Amino acid sequence: MLQGIADWDAVYKNAENIADGASWPGRWVEPARLLRERLEAEGRARLGLSYGPKPRNRFDLFLPLGAPRGLVVFVHGGFWLALDRSYWSHMAQGPLAHGFAVAIPEYTLCPEARISQITHEIGAAITAAAAKVEGPLLLAGHSAGGHLVSRMGCADSPLVDDIRSRLAHVMSVSGLHDLRPLQRTRYRDPLRLDDAEALRESPVLLDPLEGLRITCWVGGMETSEFRRQSALLANIWRGMGAATDLVEEPDRHHFNILDGLAHADHPITRSLLTPA
Repeated sequence: MLQGIADWDAVYKNAENIADGASWPGRWVEPARLLRERLEAEGRARLGLSYGPKPRNRFDLFLPLGAPRGLVVFVHGGFWLALDRSYWSHMAQGPLAHGFAVAIPEYTLCPEARISQITHEIGAAITAAAAKVEGPLLLAGHSAGGHLVSRMGCADSPLVDDIRSRLAHVMSVSGLHDLRPLQRTRYRDPLRLDDAEALRESPVLLDPLEGLRITCWVGGMETSEFRRQSALLANIWRGMGAATDLVEEPDRHHFNILDGLAHADHPITRSLLTPA
């Protein structure tokens, strides 16, 4: 059966495709604030640490009880255009319960920055956070953040060799891995996305790091494009030698797909931490 996409904006809109979608990501603000305040009171939060010269070159670092077993870096979404690190703090609870430190950076948004510039900022953020916590390094990112952590797993990653050698697992949650379709959407202009940028920054068009392990995790209730983008990267990179996994979690949409990271025993948390 022939299939095509008539409305490219529709398949990349998330809130519009979810019941009460306008309430997201605002639902995360309060639980994130409460987690930050609790950890700060316990002396286990380092907030607003700098990793570069720009105003949004900051990350929060949350520490477990006792010596960390390693470091999880979570990179937020927002279509490279919106949001900041404050929305996602409570997503650290699952890894923290297993003894991992968690860093959550933010980055300069489009259109002030281009996606290629954001890629290098995230590389700098990971490097700065990894300097503070020893052990294996695990990356997780959501939506645009899923793209950014996947870029860290590319052969031309901005990560230097000693950071690459610590990279145990990359998890792209509802990630965007082929930027070329976005040129057909309303996002093209605010992202300053031209042909060269789309080719340069699409992980599916790039080689994975040797020995990389990556999981593409997506919700069964997401749009066809978000599910296709996850399957695409897992499929292509498996054929290029990476250890890949694709998980389509039933009854989850683009936002509540992340809820499991706040729980130590949820499958998404267990999967993320398995390699370590």
